[in-house]
Order: sequence, then structure tokens, then C-alpha cells
Amino acid sequence: MATVPDLTRNVEPGTIAHARGTALFTGVLAALAGLMFGLDIGVISGATQFIQKYFGVSDDVIEWIVSAMMLGAAVGAAGAGWLSGALGRKRSLMLGAVLFVTGSLLCGFAWSPATLILARVVLGLAIGIASFTAPLYLAEVAPEQIRGAMVSLYQLMITIGIFVAFLSDTAFSYSGNWRWMLGVIAIPGALFLLGVFRLPESPRWLLMRGRREAGLDVLRRLRGDPAVVEREAADIEDQLKTPQRGWRLFLENSNFRRSVGLGVLLQVVQQLTGINVVMYYAPRIFQSMGYDTAAQMWFTAVVGLANVLATFIAIAYVDRWGRKPILYAGFAVMAVGLGVVGTIMHLGVTSHGQQLLAVIMLLVFIVGFAMSAGPLVWTLASEIQPLKGRDFGIGASTLTNWITNMIVGATFLTLLNTFGRAQTFWLYAALNLSFLFFTYALVPETKGRTLEQIETRLMHGARLRDIGR
Repeated sequence: MATVPDLTRNVEPGTIAHARGTALFTGVLAALAGLMFGLDIGVISGATQFIQKYFGVSDDVIEWIVSAMMLGAAVGAAGAGWLSGALGRKRSLMLGAVLFVTGSLLCGFAWSPATLILARVVLGLAIGIASFTAPLYLAEVAPEQIRGAMVSLYQLMITIGIFVAFLSDTAFSYSGNWRWMLGVIAIPGALFLLGVFRLPESPRWLLMRGRREAGLDVLRRLRGDPAVVEREAADIEDQLKTPQRGWRLFLENSNFRRSVGLGVLLQVVQQLTGINVVMYYAPRIFQSMGYDTAAQMWFTAVVGLANVLATFIAIAYVDRWGRKPILYAGFAVMAVGLGVVGTIMHLGVTSHGQQLLAVIMLLVFIVGFAMSAGPLVWTLASEIQPLKGRDFGIGASTLTNWITNMIVGATFLTLLNTFGRAQTFWLYAALNLSFLFFTYALVPETKGRTLEQIETRLMHGARLRDIGR
């Protein structure tokens, strides 16, 4: 850390409190990008059955409509690092918001399945950009005392967005108006776009571009205390002396290749739990349990609520219990939940009691994911990357998340129709059981370890499972 001169603290009363309020407002507003992310994930779930009836298309086309968003998100995430560096974090968020509104409106007015697929790709571009830029922006503007909470708030906003989308779908399901289901999310997108205009640019990005006075001005507005401003500016400038050289480091250093590989595997594991199978196709799953349309939609909303509430378990206990114990518990719970659902479907859903048990076990699965692999994979994927290659490593794992997400979304209905309902859920249950062994063999426990300690052990060749010791 750079040494800075001792500054006289002639700070006017209320200045620091006002700055903290400004920082909190800025963080909450930026975290609303997660709400857009969640809305886009959740909104398609309730619309697919009505889209299928309206256009008279096959399950294969529905899979394309669902997974097109993930294709766009993969492209958006791949280019988001360059965009956020060239345009700045704020303008990248603005671009994401514009694309989100455009894609939402195009979905609402889609005149053919091909148009709907294109609109979903545009939405995906928006989400890919936002999913990279928003957490980066939050980490750069939030005071260190609330940085973890602000980044966690972004993850929470995603789950809230999914829940709100499920509720909106339920409301529109009574009329079957899928155009309103998909188009109405343009409204929060437009409000977010207006809000982004009030955001300051990231002080780190301004200093990175050599605009020191502008960066200091933003820090003054967000911190209030001149001593804190100078110290943080000096820290940022020290960090900027360590250039990102991810691709070269990946080619030259086998230890860095190991951390990138683990980050990629973590994202593959997260998607193969089957979470987005439920998020994208929940009404179809409840239909297979024998529920009518109204019940399908309301149970889907309950799935969204369980997802929100269970996320608080991870937020509350991740730094007390550790990453690995929570992952063990989560994968075990998910395996049991999906295993029981598959067994009920194999035996046949013939009574109301069996229907309710199937719903309860699906909710158990959701709780298992939201308390573990949902938030913790993102945490681990960033913690294990060394400073010089952090952007590259996180970018590679984020891109992998979207590609795997797309594959899962594009194959679920095919699996149901060819492999069988029970067998499909048993397959995902078996995958979750295998992830217990993956966690034991490869995942490090990073609780209570600094990023520098993790990096040192990684670069000295320690086993991946041991780099957090």
C-alpha cells in the first residue's frame, strides 16, 4: 500500500454521512442491473406454453427460443471486458439497458418465431454485458465496509427479478397474453436506463484512463473524508501498476491454467445441477405432475420466492461455515430433491398427496441450489484467480456459464421426450451426487483467506483443493 501524507481532517459535519448515503444509493441503483438479469431469466418460463400454442411450433423451436438468450449473453459477456474498458462502466451499463429495452419490446411485438429468437439474442447481449459490468462497477464504487454486501445485493436482485417475472407471468396467464408477459419488462428496463444517467463513472476506470482529478472528484462524493479519498486513490494507482496479462499468463504459466480450468469447471457444475431447467421450464414440469395452468403458474411463483429466501442462507453463513460445507450440503439436498421427484414420476402421479410431495421436493432442490452453488460458485470463481490474470479468468468462467446454460436450456425438452421424465430428473440427481466428489477433490476452502494468500499457494504449485489452506 502506498504511503500518503497525513491530511488534516477538516471535514464539515454531515459530509461523510452524506457521502455514505450517496455511495449506498449508487450501489443499490447499480445492483438493479441484477433485477433486469433475473426478469429476463424468469419471464420466458411462463410464456412458452402460450407461444407454442400461438405459433403452433414444436418443442425444438421452443428450446431455441429459450436458449437464444444464453447465446446472446455468451457473446455479450465475451465482449463486455473490452466494452467496460473502452467505454467505461457507466456507458456499458447504459448500452446494456438500451439493448434490454429494445429486446423486450421486440419480444412483445414479435411476428414470427424467428423474430422472437432474434429478440431473445438481443436481450442476451444486454444481460451478458450487465452480468460482467455491474458486479465490477459495484466492487469499484462501494466503500470497503459494504463492498461484500453490495456485490451480494446484485445476486439477490437476480433472484428477486426471477420472482417478480414469475408473478407477472402468473397475472398475464389468465388472459394467455404472452406478448405482455415478454414486453412488460421493458418498463423496469427503461427506469433503470434513466437511473444509470445519475450514476457517477467508476473512479478506478477514471484513474486507469489518466483522469485523476475526475476520479478524485467521484471518490470525494462517495467517501467524503479527504484522507480516505487520497488513500484509496493511492491504492488504486498502486494496483494499476500490475497490468492484466491474462492471455500471456495463461500460455506461460501452468498454475494459472489450473485456476482458469477450475473456474470453468465450477460454472459447468453450477449449470449441470439443473437449476435453469426448473427456472426456464417450471410450468412444463408442473404440468407433467398433473396440475392445471393456473396451478402451474402459481407454483412457479412459489419456486421464485423460495429462490429469493434461500439466498439469504448463503449470505448469512458463507463466512461462518465456509464454502465447502455449504456446497456439500447444497449438492446433497439437490440430489435428494430431484431423485425423489424422478421417483414419483416413475411410479406415476396418481394422488393429490403425490402431487404435493413432488412440488415440495422440487422446492427442496431450489433451496439447495440458492443456498450453495448459486452464489458460491461466483464467489469461488473470482477468489481463485491471481491478480495479473483476474479479468481473463473471470471472463473465461462467465463465458462458460452462459454456454453451458444455453446447452442445458436447449436440451431439456428433448431429454424429456426421448429419455423420459423420471430418467431426466434421475440424471440431474446423479450429477449432483457426483459434484460432492468434485467438491472434495478440487474445490479449495477459501474462508478467512486473503486473495494474496490464495494466489501465493496457487502459484507455488499447491493442489487446487489446498490453495486456501
